[in-house]
Amino acid sequence: MTERQPPAPGPAAPRRRAGQLEAQVITILSASDRPLTTGEVLDGLGAPAGLTYSTVITTLNRLTVKGAVRRQRDGKAFRYTAIADAAGLVAANMNRLLTEESDRASVLRRFVSGLEPGDEATLRDLLDDPGT
Repeated sequence: MTERQPPAPGPAAPRRRAGQLEAQVITILSASDRPLTTGEVLDGLGAPAGLTYSTVITTLNRLTVKGAVRRQRDGKAFRYTAIADAAGLVAANMNRLLTEESDRASVLRRFVSGLEPGDEATLRDLLDDPGT
């Protein structure tokens, strides 16, 4: 009787920032001209991403609950379509977090103090003319 040896571990996938996987999934869905299955989204993320099918389906379900993705049944599977783009998703998350804090001025002050100089200038321009 021979023992099966587990496969040698490959290099660990780098840890993502909070929301990064959601943004990547939204980008893949937005770039598609048709609704995608979980497997197609996983393929779009690429093998180096080191993700499992269950991780992608969990992410898609969370995005559906957040209203960023719409899903429709296709046989036994679901197909997903982006409703919001990646920037819209990040902005919605920022607004949600801001509304959860009673001292909004402190949150905004700390946010602004952590901006890069280029981001600070962009924010000033947007505050002067929000339509741009």
